[in-house]
Amino acid sequence: MAKVTSKNQVTVPKAIAERYCIHPGDHIEWVAAGEVIRIIPAGKRKAHASPESALRLFDQATERHNQRRVARRSKPPRDRGWSREDLYVRGRSR
Repeated sequence: MAKVTSKNQVTVPKAIAERYCIHPGDHIEWVAAGEVIRIIPAGKRKAHASPESALRLFDQATERHNQRRVARRSKPPRDRGWSREDLYVRGRSR
């Protein structure tokens, strides 16, 4: 986790800098993306501009999403002490 200094500066963690080839003096772009901020190394954004590259990234994200969905299904359902049917009759006179 990085900390913002009194001069609004942030240190890029070493592992992230190495993974994305960010070196001292490089420019990075800060992009608002809803509730989060995306940090894009300068010059890297254009690398994903081709439709083939965008489709490849989309396919990779879809595969990750599907893997998470399968992992969630493998968990047994929790016993809450009530069933869906109980919700339909709750509060009604019998």
